[in-house]
Parts: sequence; structure tokens; C-alpha cells
Amino acid sequence: MRGFLTSSIGVTCAAALTLPAVALTMPSAAAAPAERATTSTGRPGGSTRSLPLTPRTGERVLGQAVEQGLYRDDLEHFSLVGVSWANPGTALHGLVQVRARSVATGRWSGWQDVDTDNADHGADPDTAEADSGRVHGGTAPLWVGDSNGVDVRVRAELGTDPGPRDTPTGGHDLLPAGLRLELVDPGEGSQASLDDVARTEADASAAVNTELAPFGATEIPALDRRDTEDELAALTGVTRVKPYIGPRPKIVTRRGWGADESLREKGFVYTGKIKAAFVHHTDSGNGYKCSQASSVIRSIYRYHVVSMGWRDIGYNFLVDKCGGIYEGRAGGVAKAVRGAHTLGFNSNSMGIAVIGSFKSHKPPTAVVTALAKVTAWKLGVFGANPKGKTYLKSGGGNLYPKGKNVRLNVISGHRDGYATECPGAKLYAKLGSARTSSARLQGR
Repeated sequence: MRGFLTSSIGVTCAAALTLPAVALTMPSAAAAPAERATTSTGRPGGSTRSLPLTPRTGERVLGQAVEQGLYRDDLEHFSLVGVSWANPGTALHGLVQVRARSVATGRWSGWQDVDTDNADHGADPDTAEADSGRVHGGTAPLWVGDSNGVDVRVRAELGTDPGPRDTPTGGHDLLPAGLRLELVDPGEGSQASLDDVARTEADASAAVNTELAPFGATEIPALDRRDTEDELAALTGVTRVKPYIGPRPKIVTRRGWGADESLREKGFVYTGKIKAAFVHHTDSGNGYKCSQASSVIRSIYRYHVVSMGWRDIGYNFLVDKCGGIYEGRAGGVAKAVRGAHTLGFNSNSMGIAVIGSFKSHKPPTAVVTALAKVTAWKLGVFGANPKGKTYLKSGGGNLYPKGKNVRLNVISGHRDGYATECPGAKLYAKLGSARTSSARLQGR
């Protein structure tokens, strides 16, 4: 949360800064933007519902609502929530909290904080994905489990300089325009009811991995070191006397976790090579079972594409808290697929997201082991040393200006390329161990 700064709003509203959180009231019946529902193939493929937020209390500053929210107890099933807004260049200076009602127990959860600093993810500036006109601002997603009721409150942080002047009159918006609650149902991941378009894209997504596994496989099997070295020679056409590459780990494919391929944009986008790996956390909470990991990934995929407007899920790989490894953005796990994970540094890199939140929670040993395995293999395909340094050219961000060559660890945390808390202090502290283990797996 940002500190309070002196500003015209801060001076005008000095008294408001000391007010305690006010009692919540039900949203007014005033006219609001319409609900939007997007369903691909019904329950099997999942759905996204986008609901407008409205003022929750009568508290106002300079005519603007201090708090917006929504309460609904009559919803169809959903398992992941987030808050989006119209302009991706506008920051949300405030507090977002959500509670949900469990389908299994009928009880409401306690209030959970949702991370508002999510602009550090996404496509690099001046790229086709960033300039598509479909991209929205948004919080991190939060996994709440199978739910049918929701209560959300978004409260402005009074006295904070809210940044760009966004209102027609040249004033400041307390909260971003067009706030909406995004409710994601991951569905069942079934491929049985795919239409022709979805089937075509599913086939294309599977075809780019056929050098590694049979067409349509739900997982790419693990290989020992010798077979991995032989595969590397086949992939690159180069026989190395002593290739530095770790044994290929088992990877669950997009078909394996049930991606609805009709959601993403057609085709694939590649970068030149893979020189570095950025480690992330999804910041979606740790309250999932490993058997639910595919559902969580389907939900994040929907949130990135439908709610945020990206061409595909942002990460190249995902890792669950039990050490399972999953294919992320489509285009082939052994290829240099351009992601949308580290704003300014998506070229010549890959993004690996650990499913969970690790600001104060220590990652399990299985997570660090999985990070070492996937980096030892994928960096090895491109001849990169996990314990080494490399240079990447910034595409623009809040740490490095566009065009600056930046020296980074080959295995870096998200915060090394952008001023952010990601991947969480506890996971970031384990990257040294991951580098050492990854290099050892490569035979270095």
C-alpha cells in the first residue's frame, strides 16, 4: 500500500483521512453499467461474469464515492475473483477486499485482501498485444473455491496522489473508472463439446509439441539425461560434446489442464531466444488443493484473456505447490514463446509462475525443486547457465527506461525487472537455491 502524500485532495480532505472504516451498506439502486456474461461452451468450458460496482456508502470526497462494491447471494458457481477497470494505465490506489460464500458449506469466508498492484504483469509497451485496444487494468486474481455468493468492497486511499488526471474536468479520480467484479468459473476442462474453431486451435496448440510427445498428449513425459541430450540434438540439429541441459521434467500440457483454446487469439508469437527466466507467484492465494491446480490455471487463463484482454495466459510455465509443472502460453514448451509476464522484459525471456502467494508464506521444497528442474531443461535448450548473468534490453517499465541494456541473473525474480513485490519475499529468498540446483542438474 502506498504512503499518504501531500496533495490538493489530501489538504481538502484532511478530516476524512482520520475517519474509521464506515459500516457497509447495500449498493444503491441507481442505474449502473450492465452485467456482462461470457460463456464459451457452458459449464464444461467455464464462464466469466463481469458485474459493475456501485457506491457502497454515502461517503464522498469532491463529489466522488470513496467506496464502491457489490453484494450478491444469488450467483451461479464461480471459483476465482478479481476486479477490473477500463484504463490499463490507471492505478488503483486503495484497498480491495472480497469474501465469498462456499457452495459446500453455505458459510461466508472472512474478508480477504486482493493485490491491487498487478500492472507489473502484461505485454511490453508498443507491442501488438499491449496496443490491441482490448486490455484493461485489473487486480491480481484470487482463488476462493467453489462459491455462489460474493461481497466485494473497494475503498480509495485518501490523501494519496492518484496520478494522471483522468476526469473530463481535469480533476482526479479517487478510484479508476469502470470498476467491475470479475467472477470466473473454471468449468470442467472437458474437450468433448468443442466447436470447430476451438478444435482447430486445440489441434494447433498440440501440434507444436509433437517433437516431444504424441499429438494430443495430456502430458509430456519426463526423460533421463541421455534421452534429453539426444532430444536436444534433434531439436537443434547440433551435436554437442557436453551439452549442459537438465533432464526434461514431466509437463502437463494445455490439453492436460483443459485449456479452452477458442478463448485465446489465433496463432503464436515468438521471441528470438530464451536468455533468462523470471520467477513469479500468481498471488491468487494458497487455499487450493494440488488436485485443483488445473482448475486454478483454467481460471487464471480466463481472467488474463477475457477480463484483462491479453492474447493468452501470461506465463510460459506454471508450478503448483506440490511441484507439478504445467505448460502456459501456447506455442510449444521447447520454443521461445513470447509471454506477458514481466512488463518491459518479455523479449528473450520466459516467465514461470508458482501458483500461490508467497509474501509471508514459505514455498514448499517441492516448488523450489520444480523451478530448478524446469529451468535446467528449458534454459539448457538455449544454452543458458542458470547461475550466470545476462543482458536484456528493457521494453519500458518503472525500473529501467526503454532501450536500456540491463544486467540480470539468468534466473531472476519478477522484482528484478520491475518494482514490485512479486514473487513474494519468501519465494524470492529461495531463488539462490533454485539457481544452484538448476546448474547442478545441467551438469555444471
